[in-house]
Amino acid sequence: MDIHREASADPRQEASLVLITGMSGAGRKEAATVLEEMGWYVADNLPPELIMRMVELSFESDSPVERLAVVTDVRSRDFVGDLTEVLAGLHDSGRRPVVLYLDADDATLVRRYGQVRRTHPLQGGETLQAGIDRERDMLRGIRRRADVVIDTTGTSVHDLRHELEDYFTALTDRREHITVQSFGFKNGTPRDLDLLFDARFLPNPYWVPELKEHSGLEAPVADYVLGRPEADAYLDGLTTVLETALPGYRREGKRFITVGIACTGGQHRSPALTEALARRLRELPDLEVRTVHRDLVRYEDRQPQDGEKK
Repeated sequence: MDIHREASADPRQEASLVLITGMSGAGRKEAATVLEEMGWYVADNLPPELIMRMVELSFESDSPVERLAVVTDVRSRDFVGDLTEVLAGLHDSGRRPVVLYLDADDATLVRRYGQVRRTHPLQGGETLQAGIDRERDMLRGIRRRADVVIDTTGTSVHDLRHELEDYFTALTDRREHITVQSFGFKNGTPRDLDLLFDARFLPNPYWVPELKEHSGLEAPVADYVLGRPEADAYLDGLTTVLETALPGYRREGKRFITVGIACTGGQHRSPALTEALARRLRELPDLEVRTVHRDLVRYEDRQPQDGEKK
């Protein structure tokens, strides 16, 4: 299931300073782990009145900390201070942290607490739902001020990790990232494509005996596919489409774009066009371009049939 995300577009945001908060059981621990693996120094369960001091120490000239992520939650409720006041203080000092808020619906939080057999920090002697209700009320104001709200309802840890990696990579690297992926329609269409183009209008090298057992990454096949006048015209058109769309994607904050190019089996035409399109895109500014050939693995790993050479 898709992760719902809301994001502000404050150009003053500091990619080096992140405040992680949100509902207990919504994924704060997983978010902290992802950022730690990406190079942030993570301070967990820091009470609000110590956040300002931690920020000051971390960004002093002789500090080894380059990027700081602070995790704070309702376990800090007995300390003096309030997160909204901390944010106001940071803003007054000229800092604009990225506020990441993790959320999930009540049923999901109840199920997760049941799986780990823990009590909610605000539950006391009452029901788990009562604790969740109290926490949601306490965090309502900070949720409204969050820059990014990720709803992890119905999502896996892997989904959350992927979303966080995408967001924070884009935050620290202002380039757009384009993946051009070849595949074969007969093996199914990837679900995460933003744009899809069909290469089946070109002659298929599969029916040329000396090319059949080669791939579109090899010169004989690539020359056969790309040597057609219509292939060159098609690549011109695809490049124009992407050049037209990229400013809009950038304006909407979409930094990761996946372009699919498909043929029948994903062995000949689509890999050749994928590499050719990627070469053109790499000439454009502020783009990081990579290629993926999903179904070449299927071809390379398949077992030869009787009477067929591998």
